[in-house]
Amino acid sequence: MTIVFRIYALFILKQGLKSPPESLGDLGAIESLRVPGKVLIYEEFRELREQPSDPQAEQELINSIEQVYFSTDSFDIVKYELEKLPSVLNLQELEEYRDKLKQQQAAVSKKVADLILEKQPAYVKELERVTSLQTGLQLAAVICTNGRRHLNIAKEGFTQASLGLLANQRKRQLLIGLLKSLRTIKTLQRTDVRLSEMLEEEDYPGAIQLCLECQKAASTFKHYSCISELNSKLQDTLEQIEEQLDVALSKICKNFDINHYTKVQQAYRLLGKTQTAMDQLHMHFTQAIHNTVFQVVLGYVELCAGNTDTKFQKLQYKDLCTDVQLKVKTYLLGTDLSIFKYDDFIFVLDIISRLMQVGEEFCGSKSEVLQESIRKQSVNYFKNYHRTRLDELRMFLENETWELCPVKSNFSILQLHEFKFMEQSRSPSVSPSKQPASTSSKTVTLFEQYCSGGNPFEIQANHKDEETEDVLASNGYESDEQEKSAYQEYDSDSDVPEELKRDYVDEQTGDAPVKSISRETLKSRKKSDYSLNKVNAPILTNTTLNVIRLVGKYMQMMNILKPIAFDVIHFMSQLFDYYLYAIYTFFGRNDSLESTGLGLSSSRLRTTLNRIQESLIDLEVSADPTATLTAAEERKEKVPSPHLSHLVVLTSGDTLYGLAERVVATESLVFLAEQFEFLQPHLDAVMPAVKKPFLQQFYSQTVSTASELRKPIYWIVAGKAIDYEQMLLLMANVKWDVKEIMSQHNIYVDALLKEFEQFNRKLNDVSKRVRIPLPVSNILWEHCIRLANRTIVEGYANVKKCSNEGRALMQLDFQQFLMKLEKLTDIRPIPDKEFVETYIKAYYLTENDMERWIKEHREYSTKQLTNLVNVCLGSHINKKARQKLLAAIDDIDRPKR
Repeated sequence: MTIVFRIYALFILKQGLKSPPESLGDLGAIESLRVPGKVLIYEEFRELREQPSDPQAEQELINSIEQVYFSTDSFDIVKYELEKLPSVLNLQELEEYRDKLKQQQAAVSKKVADLILEKQPAYVKELERVTSLQTGLQLAAVICTNGRRHLNIAKEGFTQASLGLLANQRKRQLLIGLLKSLRTIKTLQRTDVRLSEMLEEEDYPGAIQLCLECQKAASTFKHYSCISELNSKLQDTLEQIEEQLDVALSKICKNFDINHYTKVQQAYRLLGKTQTAMDQLHMHFTQAIHNTVFQVVLGYVELCAGNTDTKFQKLQYKDLCTDVQLKVKTYLLGTDLSIFKYDDFIFVLDIISRLMQVGEEFCGSKSEVLQESIRKQSVNYFKNYHRTRLDELRMFLENETWELCPVKSNFSILQLHEFKFMEQSRSPSVSPSKQPASTSSKTVTLFEQYCSGGNPFEIQANHKDEETEDVLASNGYESDEQEKSAYQEYDSDSDVPEELKRDYVDEQTGDAPVKSISRETLKSRKKSDYSLNKVNAPILTNTTLNVIRLVGKYMQMMNILKPIAFDVIHFMSQLFDYYLYAIYTFFGRNDSLESTGLGLSSSRLRTTLNRIQESLIDLEVSADPTATLTAAEERKEKVPSPHLSHLVVLTSGDTLYGLAERVVATESLVFLAEQFEFLQPHLDAVMPAVKKPFLQQFYSQTVSTASELRKPIYWIVAGKAIDYEQMLLLMANVKWDVKEIMSQHNIYVDALLKEFEQFNRKLNDVSKRVRIPLPVSNILWEHCIRLANRTIVEGYANVKKCSNEGRALMQLDFQQFLMKLEKLTDIRPIPDKEFVETYIKAYYLTENDMERWIKEHREYSTKQLTNLVNVCLGSHINKKARQKLLAAIDDIDRPKR
């Protein structure tokens, strides 16, 4: 065998024989074995392969071949072997070396023979594929030749007549399209007649639909000159239809027809002006009501005037009302009190109360029949008035966007017009608790009070129109100078202004700081208190202010007519109940989060909400025609559940799921509760003794629960602000069965801390819009930390394998988390810190201690306890002990099921 073939065989042995498609050079080399000139080599390979051999010995021979023989470079084997010969030749050594080379050659030759024979079927198969491919290419060449020949024949046979036929066909198609366009144009020009007919039939939706379709078609054919004017004409027609729609809408006010109204609304919907329709309908109703009422009042005025003078018709409605004679009011007082405005009713009732007191003191006896009549009339009037106010409150709540109402930091409800009666007595019937101390022990009669002068019927308070309310502020500050001074730097020895000092009153105890707050103290408090961006003005909305004003009006009624005090206070409590229920419905109801148990509201709050829903909220969509008269009357006393305005978005993570709106809503409720607590002594003074338990129950079970709404409302934000699920996924990728104690914490800790840092930044962003009180920020941080710690425990409970070193790694991770977290918040102690640490340390308990530990720590879920036994303790307790512990867990879980 030649040296070249030996080298080639060694190369194949080293690199492995390639498949036939990879190298045509290899294919040529192998093919050479099949030609007649190489039959001898092929037969030699077969003989070598058929010889008995030891594979292990042959492999050792191949491995003993020098590496240089496997080189693919140009390598001269003869030269290499000659250079290796020693200067003094030894025949025996040369023969031994020659025998060694022959053995290596034989081993290589046999290996090559095996490889060649092994690859021979693949080579034959590939050769057949190449032959088939060559045949296919020859056939393709024949097909292409024939195709070109036929194309040439078609080209030569194409005549001018054929081209003419095609041209005529094209012209025919164009004329057909033109005819279709002309028919459409003809139809468009006849549209006016059809539109007029539809308007006469009051088919407004059909007319608008036809007009819009014509406009669309006209825009398609606008390149025709006859259509250009039609488009503007259609627009004028559409405007004319809209004017007729407005006229049709005005007819609904006095003669409502459901079919007619449906057509009008469908027409406005087609125009995309449903809001315009509602605005116009309100305007028409207002105008119709004004005209009708004007005619009614005008009739009374002319009747009382006793002549047919037409000068009254030229008066404005307000002036016309002031011209109604007193005898008309007196007549109405005994039959239909709802005609009075509330302030006028209070005025008349105040005068009647004074008259009754004068008569009682003059005659020495009370007219109980008259008092009972006035009480019934007042209660009926007040019940209707209260029902209207509840409906208005629902409307305000449903349109409230929960933006701050900017009031001054020293705002007090006593600054409002409705509470001026609490500062100065408007009538002798004022509450005894508000009388001067010198007169509280002795009753002073009207005659004694005015014996030296004066008139009991003089209005002692200033007129409302002459009073001014200075309660609103710009951007939460009374002046620009105060806003500038609120943020200036202070020396450590200087006192902080009262506006900023209010921010640091202990909101748990109500105590103010003993020492003045320095600049360093302000900086140290910035982590948890997001109040420094605004003066500590009350957080309330326009709706809250309206409710407070209503409370003042109700108390005026109660102050003048004490016999109806219970009814008034009952209605006042409904105002607070409905406001509280609305805040909970809008921002606090979330069954999926409450099911976890952590954000669950207190039993007292749940009882209060259930009571409000049963007694005040109308959950039915429409009245049942088969209902009894009693059920219908009960429904009249209820109000439909309010709905959150669509302008309030609570689903955006960038705004912390509407945190600003949640803060304004919740803290406005807390503020309203504080005002009710402020008014409690006054209400208690006028409340009848037999009804005082109702008042005490209202304050203890309803007013005091307002602040408890913070927990479920802010729990929803905390549950979404941090990506707890992502943390569980990161924890699932951690290897806890490590064999050495780690010095570096895992990345899920950094990811969680980054989430908290982002949460802190978003809180700062929200605080630029709305002041976040310290209790609110504390609750938010507490909820987030509590959820994070419980998620950490849940992540540890998902571990499949864990070692002692892995449990130490858990402690390292949690300590790292606590260390970094304490730099972000001032919450101390960290909520649920022991919840995590106790779970980690339970790994080291013995069997007996573990059984007692399971019974004592029922705060952990069955899954968490089971994982602790199976995974964490499985390494140092036997199977029997493990089964005993699992049985103890099952006993704890059984009562829950």
